Amino acid sequence: MKLLLDTCTFLWLAEGDPRLSALSLNLFQDPANQAFLSAASAWEISLKHALGKLPLAESPQVYIPHMRHLHQIESLPVTEDDSIRAGRLPLLHRDPFDRLLVGQAIGQGCVLLTPDPLIEQYSVPVLW
Repeated sequence: MKLLLDTCTFLWLAEGDPRLSALSLNLFQDPANQAFLSAASAWEISLKHALGKLPLAESPQVYIPHMRHLHQIESLPVTEDDSIRAGRLPLLHRDPFDRLLVGQAIGQGCVLLTPDPLIEQYSVPVLW
């Protein structure tokens, strides 16, 4: 199964945060599954860090690739199709980063690992 990690899911996994659900951790640890971090999440992390809203042990340019490598998470680029798909989604969720993740999950055939109940309103497989 292809798993697209929500930004908070990636951060909680990287930090060993107890808010990460047991199901998400089990799915992530299953070697049959492939985990991805969207370039949109890297942008969100970098932006929040620059605004002082997200303290990190290292700069985002070091932290993100280091944690991806450490946890064997692949980077998922944002395509033009992903962006257009996200723009066509109904305005059920106002967060542009989350809408882009939904567009990517639909286009790439991924299950989105997220605790966000608003995302469940879309036609995208969600687990938590």
